[in-house]
Amino acid sequence: MSGFAIPDEPDRGRMYREVGARIRTAMADNGVDALILLMNGHVSYATGASWPLLDAGLSHIERPVAIVLVDDEHPHVFLPFREGASAEFQVPADHRHRAAYLEYDDGVEGFVKIVEGLIPPGAVVAVDELTGAMRGSGSRLFANTSIDAAAVLAAAQLVKTPDEMASIRRACRITEEAVVDVQKALAPGVRQLDLSAEFVRRAFELGATSNMLEAIWQVMPMTRAEGVWTTHGDLALPLLPTERALELGDVLWTDVSITYGGYCSDFGRTWIVGDQPTPQQQDQYRQWRHILDAVLAVTRAGATSGDLARAAIAANGGSKPWLPHFYLGHGIGTYPAETPMIGTDLGEAFDDNFVFPEGMILVLEPVVYQDGTGGYRSEEIVIITDDGYQSLTDYPYTPYGD
Repeated sequence: MSGFAIPDEPDRGRMYREVGARIRTAMADNGVDALILLMNGHVSYATGASWPLLDAGLSHIERPVAIVLVDDEHPHVFLPFREGASAEFQVPADHRHRAAYLEYDDGVEGFVKIVEGLIPPGAVVAVDELTGAMRGSGSRLFANTSIDAAAVLAAAQLVKTPDEMASIRRACRITEEAVVDVQKALAPGVRQLDLSAEFVRRAFELGATSNMLEAIWQVMPMTRAEGVWTTHGDLALPLLPTERALELGDVLWTDVSITYGGYCSDFGRTWIVGDQPTPQQQDQYRQWRHILDAVLAVTRAGATSGDLARAAIAANGGSKPWLPHFYLGHGIGTYPAETPMIGTDLGEAFDDNFVFPEGMILVLEPVVYQDGTGGYRSEEIVIITDDGYQSLTDYPYTPYGD
């Protein structure tokens, strides 16, 4: 099976140049002259700026903003503080600007004055997010923006460069090394929040840039009837950690993500607090492994999302092995969940229209649940190759087999 030669560490300069070229190609293909980017992961992707808050930054009025021009090899970036310009930051000084406070009318007015000097009249502008002040400005830069910048970027983000692969792999290794300490701390009496504190401390010691998600150490109910009420009538996932003390035999579904240089990890395993799995729980793990193997058997460049979904359903006896409000798998990059989303409620025809290209990175997360067990869920990350896949996941399934 062929695979990619991934460098031990990403070359930031090379990655910046290659990603920039892909973005501009996607813009040209979509007839877009300029992108205005507010979403933190998109700004990191386009500029290489390291932004420590990432998704959490959406709740802050101070956040980075970027403008990408189809005929300029360097993006313009508006930063709240100079710490965003790390040692590897490649944007030249004349393309760096003071913060743009786009939640306020006067901030939008000042931003427009700068942008008018960068984007010519009549240019096609795509925006990934509009604040209330931007919507109310009536500016030609923001009014009637019919092209979604996120859709343009998705085309560029779909296939990862070797340096992006190295960044994601490093993020995964940091996560897995940090999780070793968390799993060692797992015992009756420990609070979910204690596990979060242990994870975040160790992840940043190992070089994490940001804690992408509020870490999930979800205690799963033994039956659906005992679980949190949901509108879809199935299990709730994810639920945030609390001060609840763990008890002997609790079944935990874990889900954590950090970033390294702007690129995400995604880690999921099922643990049992202070105990070994029962024979029925062990059988669930084997069923999960059977489903995963069936999915991996059809995973390769040229396969479709529908191929993977059908393989999973067939291996699970005809029923979907994922939660109804979730999915079988998804992409990963500067966000822990990117295109494609496999097995959503958009239906089989939608999945059949998405063909996997070589170099895409995919997270697979089937679920097996039976009343009385707490269920089993884990996540695996693979790179799509021309004849199969290349695994990025390297963490055991303890306390379950193999």
